[in-house]
Amino acid sequence: MKNEQFWRLSYDAGLVDIDPKEWEISYVDAVKDTFEKFPQQLAFSFMGMKVKLKELDQYANRFANMLIAHGFKKGDVVGINLPNIPEYIIAWLGTLKAGCVASGLSPLLSTEEMEHQLKDSDARGLVTLDAIFAGRLIHISSGLHELKLVVAANVGEFMPRIKRILGKLLKKIPQGKVTTLAGKYVLHFKETICPKRYSDAPPEVKVVPDDIAYIQYTGGTTGMPKGAMISHRNSVANLLMVQKWLGWKKGQGVALSGFPFFHLAGTSFAANAIYLGWPQILIPNPRDTNHICKEMRKHKPTHLVNVPSLYQMLIANPLFKRLDHSHLQACISSAAPFPEESQEILESIVGKGKLLEVYGMTETSPITTMNPSKGVRKLGSIGLPIINTDIVLVDPITGKKVEQGEPGEICVKGPQVMVGYYKNPEETRQVIDENGYLHTGDVAIQDEDGYLRIVDRTKDMIIISGFKVFSKKVEDILTKHPAIERAATIGIPNPKRPGSELVKAYLTLVPGYDLGKNEEALKADIIKMAVEKLAPYEVPKIIEFRRELPLTMVGKIDKKSLRAEARAGQ
Repeated sequence: MKNEQFWRLSYDAGLVDIDPKEWEISYVDAVKDTFEKFPQQLAFSFMGMKVKLKELDQYANRFANMLIAHGFKKGDVVGINLPNIPEYIIAWLGTLKAGCVASGLSPLLSTEEMEHQLKDSDARGLVTLDAIFAGRLIHISSGLHELKLVVAANVGEFMPRIKRILGKLLKKIPQGKVTTLAGKYVLHFKETICPKRYSDAPPEVKVVPDDIAYIQYTGGTTGMPKGAMISHRNSVANLLMVQKWLGWKKGQGVALSGFPFFHLAGTSFAANAIYLGWPQILIPNPRDTNHICKEMRKHKPTHLVNVPSLYQMLIANPLFKRLDHSHLQACISSAAPFPEESQEILESIVGKGKLLEVYGMTETSPITTMNPSKGVRKLGSIGLPIINTDIVLVDPITGKKVEQGEPGEICVKGPQVMVGYYKNPEETRQVIDENGYLHTGDVAIQDEDGYLRIVDRTKDMIIISGFKVFSKKVEDILTKHPAIERAATIGIPNPKRPGSELVKAYLTLVPGYDLGKNEEALKADIIKMAVEKLAPYEVPKIIEFRRELPLTMVGKIDKKSLRAEARAGQ
């Protein structure tokens, strides 16, 4: 399909595909050069504690040698169940150095969800918080037969001593008692990186491009989570493609991200930063925007990477508006739709042209499209297919290719497409077709210049008397009302027309807006605006105001929760 890639005409000048030979290397080998050339460079800063690249390399080697000393072999899975603290980066990199597979688990998982993921991934090791150890793990450990090693960490372990002591005294640092577990070896994290116990030397394990680097779980908002297998080749290819697209250079950036490391987007940005020798500012609680602003003032990051909901929280914080953003080169946004009005407000604060919307998913390691680094960035667009990547848009119902300008499901082919779902060949066959295209489940429209604009998820499409209603379009219109901050629309069964649906909108109000006794009047005004801008079948028939909308662990609006709630209330 090379001759059909008309979007390449919109690429930045001189941007061409990378020779695939460049990613015939594992991440472990790819990053060696950085550790050798920039040993004294800051690897990360956490709550005032700083760790250099040389120290990170040593910590990771000790962790890897610890795994090997406990009998771990290439391909064994290590679950990492931590927030964005130094222990995550050390455990993740050490796991890869040992030839093992890293699998992120959200600290917000319920006990049952945690048990499912550990069992499904056949995890032999687990790194978790002492609070989770005491609160959840002890209740399920007897049923985790594959699990042989548990490492318990504390959020405050890498903090400066005074902050650690005060945090525990004031009970701001969660903690729990670590006990023995039958049939499992239990360690405290500080023991795993002790130089007296484990060597600083790189482990004698040969990691190759075909080896699996991650089993990352995805799909929790639309069904039972599945483990996407991402190889070292997938990971390094995506890393190099993104760096070339954006013109990122070694030693020339400072990174700050609120993306959780247990999500592949967070891991990928961290992997990029380490490869590039960029200092990372670790954010353990992305909802604490005051802390983010303080860290931005102190470290002056060149690149921010966040979900739209976090950017919206920052926009609402007066501290963010008062910061000097002259050092900031790009605000990268992904993982969820970003209302265009909020995009304009963000750029009015940080500088025009600094917002860069990108698109990807766990199954594509994760990036597939980006706005140009130097050329035209279209607000509201997820950009162009990046180098070495092909896409085709197909009708989500018929599977046939759509005409340019018509909505279709994005199907992606490239070196970043996952190996498959762990122990789930049937699900793999359902998403990767016989031509190697991954069917993403996201519906987009591609304009005459090749830029893509997401209009919906295939599972979020609302069908009204045979007409397709794209929820993002409706939500973008609703958020243009001066009283509305966020919107989420779902389809609910139409009792008068079996098989058809009605549009229901859940709305939050802008901070400071007093609804008072004017709820019905405001609803009428919103409907009036929607009637003027939408087709009759797209206009919400039911409006419900909320103080906040439910979010997934990554910060996306949780429509699965809203649909379940709506069904339960019928």
